[in-house]
Amino acid sequence: MLSSRVARAGLRASSNFQLSRSAFATGLRSYAAAAAPDTRPPVALYGVDGTYASALFTASAKTSSLDQVAKALAQLGEVFQRDPKLTTILNAPTLSVGDKKQIVQELQKVAGGADKGEILKNFLNTLAENNRLGLLEGVVEKFETLISAHKGEIELNITSAQELDTKTIQRIEKAVAKSEFSQGKKLKVVPKVNPDVVGGLIVEVGGRTIDLSVSTKINRLNKALTDAL
Repeated sequence: MLSSRVARAGLRASSNFQLSRSAFATGLRSYAAAAAPDTRPPVALYGVDGTYASALFTASAKTSSLDQVAKALAQLGEVFQRDPKLTTILNAPTLSVGDKKQIVQELQKVAGGADKGEILKNFLNTLAENNRLGLLEGVVEKFETLISAHKGEIELNITSAQELDTKTIQRIEKAVAKSEFSQGKKLKVVPKVNPDVVGGLIVEVGGRTIDLSVSTKINRLNKALTDAL
């Protein structure tokens, strides 16, 4: 698992290693300030991870490498799903400069592919220098949101207690596509599994949420009983 390799790499790293300054070292604001209108993020994102994702989008757009960076981050996203320990390691406050260098190298290997202008490498180094590697998982998710908006897509998040079969997902997608919730845009289906919903579904699209989960119904029942006592 990547978390194991990252942990081993951190232990082997020299604490005296100094990371080289990259194009990102001048700060995220320089990208936003210099960005031409057609390279700016298509939607506004919030949170620190949203700020980093937006800066990465702008830098990638300016170098015509959006597709490459999106594919690389998608690879990292898959690793985060398979290896939940990774974010914990990236958040460790005891990581030295050398540890972070080795971690960045491991992440680059996983991302694979060409890195035009070393955009991804520079970005990962910036996260490391600013002690923000722990935000990477959130950055990956929010960058995906930006790419979807850039392509004129709208995310359809379907959360269930257990993994849904393809036929069920397609039925939900078809129903939402015919509704006003789709806003006439192409849907990008993102199925998620969360045992806490107990049963039923939570459908999120275009900033709207349709909560049909059993957990919500139970919470409403508990509240009604509590209010009645």
